[in-house]
This record gives sequence, C-alpha cells and structure tokens, in this order.
Amino acid sequence: MDSVRTPDSERSEASGTSAASGISAAHETAMAGGFSEASATAEAITTAEAGATADAGGGAPAPDSFGTKVRSAARWSLINTVVMRLGNFATGILLARFALGPAEWGVYGIAQTVLLVLLSANELGVSLAIVRWDGDPRRFAPTVLTLATATSGLLYVGLFLSAPTVAGLLDSPHATGVLRVMCLCLVIDGIAQVPASFLTREFAQGKRMVIDALNFVLSTAVTLVLAFAGWGAMSFAWGAVVGNVAALIGCAIAAPGTLRFGWDREQARALLRFGLPLAGASLLALAVVNVDTMVVGSTLGGVALGFYVLAFNMSGWPVRVISEAARRVSFAGFSRLADSPQALAQGFSRALGVLVTGTVPLCVLLGGLAGPVVQLIYGDKWLPAAHALPWLMALGLIRIGCELAYDCLVAAGQRRSLILVQGLWVVALIPVLIAGARVGGIVGVSQGHVLVGAVLVVPVFLHALGRAGIGLAHIARACAWPFLGGIVMTLVLLAAKRLLGDGVLALLAIGTVALASYAVCVLPSRRFLRGTSRTPEAV
Repeated sequence: MDSVRTPDSERSEASGTSAASGISAAHETAMAGGFSEASATAEAITTAEAGATADAGGGAPAPDSFGTKVRSAARWSLINTVVMRLGNFATGILLARFALGPAEWGVYGIAQTVLLVLLSANELGVSLAIVRWDGDPRRFAPTVLTLATATSGLLYVGLFLSAPTVAGLLDSPHATGVLRVMCLCLVIDGIAQVPASFLTREFAQGKRMVIDALNFVLSTAVTLVLAFAGWGAMSFAWGAVVGNVAALIGCAIAAPGTLRFGWDREQARALLRFGLPLAGASLLALAVVNVDTMVVGSTLGGVALGFYVLAFNMSGWPVRVISEAARRVSFAGFSRLADSPQALAQGFSRALGVLVTGTVPLCVLLGGLAGPVVQLIYGDKWLPAAHALPWLMALGLIRIGCELAYDCLVAAGQRRSLILVQGLWVVALIPVLIAGARVGGIVGVSQGHVLVGAVLVVPVFLHALGRAGIGLAHIARACAWPFLGGIVMTLVLLAAKRLLGDGVLALLAIGTVALASYAVCVLPSRRFLRGTSRTPEAV
C-alpha cells in the first residue's frame, strides 16, 4: 500500500492514476539506465554494512544473503516503479486530453491532498516498528493491527462529518462527495499496513510488484470507465477504493497470518512511544508537499489548481522513478547500518550519489523543455502548467535529497530532529507560498517552494545529518560531479534549443546531445557509484 501512504507520495498516487509525463525517446532511454542506478543504491548500503561487520567483528564480511536480498528487492522495486509510472503516464494523457479538464483536476487535487495528509497519521506511525524493530514482529503485530484499524476508522468518521466544511474552506464545495468516497482508502490502508510492512521487512518487492500491478489495473480501469462516462473527479475516488481493496487482499495473501487482531497494553505503549514522533514527522512532511495545493485552491481557484496539479505530477514522475525504487529498500537498509556511524555515512553517501546522478539529467531535460513537452503530450489547453514546471523540477531535486536524509535520520534514531526540520519547513513555507500565489500565480508558488527549500531546509538537513555522523565531505563527494554535469547539460540544452527549435525531431536531438554531455561529465564518479573507489570514504 505504499502507493497511498508513504510521506513522499505524489498527489497522483492514491488513485493509481496520475498526470505523469515523459518527454522524448532520448529521455526514455535515460530512464532505462535507472535499473543499474537502483541496484547501485542497494549495493551502497550492502557494501557499507559489509565493511562495518569487518571493522567490528574480526574481519568477516556481512552475509551474502542480506546483500542478495537488498539488490534483488531494489531491482524488483525499480521494475515495479517504472512499469507503474509508464502506466500512469499513459492514463494521465488519456484523461487530460479526452475526459477531464483543469476544473476536474482541481477537485481531484483537493481530495487527494486531504487524503494524503490523513494517511500520514492514520496508524500513528506504529507499523514502522514491524520494519525497524529487532526480533519476531509477529509477537506485536496484532496490537499494531488493532491500533492502525481503530485510528484510521476514527479519522474517516471525522472526515465524513467535516467534509462539507473542509471543501468549503478550500473553495471547492463540489469536492465533498469525492472526499467522502476517496477517503475510504484511510480504513483500507490502516488494515493493510501490517501485511504490507511484513513484505517491506523481508524485501519482498517481487510480491509487491504483483500487488501493485493488480491495484493499478483495477483502479485505472474503473477510473477510465467512469471518467469517460462523465463522472468527473468522482472517477478517481472510486478507482482509488477499488484498487486499494485489491491491494489489501493481495497483501493479506502474500503475507499470510498477519491479519490477526489482538491487544497488549505494554506493547501498545511501546509502539506509541516509537510511532507518534514518526507520525508527527510524517504529517509535517505531507504538509510540506501538499500545503501548496491548499494555497493555490483557496487563493487562485480550481482551474489554476488543475494546472498546478498537472505540473506538480509531471515534475514528480521522472524524478520518482528512481527515488521510489530506492526508498522502498533504503529505510530497511539504513536500519541495518544504524549501529555503525561510519557504515551509515558510507551507505548514505553512495545512495545519495546514485540518486542525484540519475535524477539531475531528468530534471534538466523536463525543466528546460517544459513548454514543448506539455504542448506535445497534453495539448494547448494545458500550456499554463508549463510555466511552473522548471521551478517544480528544481524542487523535485531538493526533495529527493531531503527524502533520503529523512529515511537515514529515522533509521539513526534522530526522530526529534526530523520533527523540528519538518515543522520549520511548514512554518516558513505557508507565508511564502501565499505571497507567491498573490504575486506570481502558480509560478510564484513554485518559486516560493524552491526558495524555502534551498535557503532554509537544505542547510538544516545538512546540520541534522552532521549530528548523525554524515559530514559535508560525504555530501560533496556524492553531489559534485552530477551538479557539474547538470550545469553543462543546461548550457548545451539551451544552445541546442535555440539552434534546432522545438519540433518533435528537434526534441529528440536536443535530448540526446544534452544527455551525452552529462554522461561525459559524470564519468569520473563511476568508481565511487560502483563502490570500487579507494577514497577514504569508500574504504
């Protein structure tokens, strides 16, 4: 059920359909290279763990079984993510071109935002104990299931009663019915957290791929049928419910015996002590990602919100193909390294290097070719979305680093730092986004996001990582060559665009040349990314 509850979920994920994007054949070729990048992320964690074991316990390397599990999970996770994103991409084109307009996307964006915020707290963070705690999680899993189901049920009742008020406050009164239907996913998600967490703990990403595929096929089919029948934004809501019911059944089958209710007061207290700080941090993380939807909807109206949601989803699609694949194994992997600061620093540095190396060219391509891409894929009526896209691509790159840092800090036990960072982010973001919306519309909102992230949040995250033993040298080692390649690639892209224009063939040529220039720039970092570098960090 990761598609509807992880702190980094895009606004498109709960329904299983999204307005995703792609740009050219050259871009899609670059995406294929992400397979080795996600595998390298897993190897970054695995190699560091092997070194920690050798340092601490007499030179024996970590068991091969763990490394095999992580690498296999990363590969399955990447395949899963690519397939789902491509499916979402195609579905989004159909819906945006032929069935739904900006106003319907705006209503959907409001419902999706409310759902994601509630999902961040629907099981109070206790399900992560199944992934993180040592020992047999089946001892306390029944208590987790009871807590998760009870809290998600209470949240849904509260949402059902307050839906008209919430929709009115967000200037979208037509969203009331959509809210009530879509947020049924709260209850489904609460029940599914236990079996889903067992699959995550065991790195069972092959099974997760089958489950996510079932979710996608059913939710997409329902959404398309209802959308073309004229149901508007409600088609997303019923598609979400059907898909998530299917995913719940799939998780229960893949992790048999995990859906057992039970109660132990001492276990519940320990679980809440562990989970509540994480739930708070997750809620704040969701607020960071989704407060802009509320600002745009209440300040600029539903049509502008529709354009913004489309642009935001486009910015997230290429970036998250690699990031989602890595994050499905990163938390569990970092958790295994948490007892060794040196190994954790090495693993984080290589994982960050892999992610940044894979995502920088995608951000540059989609940001630099925003107008032609939106026009080519979605049509002229969606062109206003292109103005916000370059800034949102920059935001996507910032978020990738912050999300990986989030996983690392959770694994390292820095939960208080996470809450402080996320709280500071939200407090700073709200006034900046409101001012940006009034001054520059959806472009101003996007610029405000980047300003707060780059000037305030990144330095704070760097400080928190430093306290966990991950210094600036590790960050610089991971990011130096990709950032240099991104600068060169941007200059090449702008020059080629001026020379060749923005036709379809020109886009293919520009993308190919820009990617080639980037590849040349990042070649010196290949040994570091593969884990064969003999620099002090990698030894």
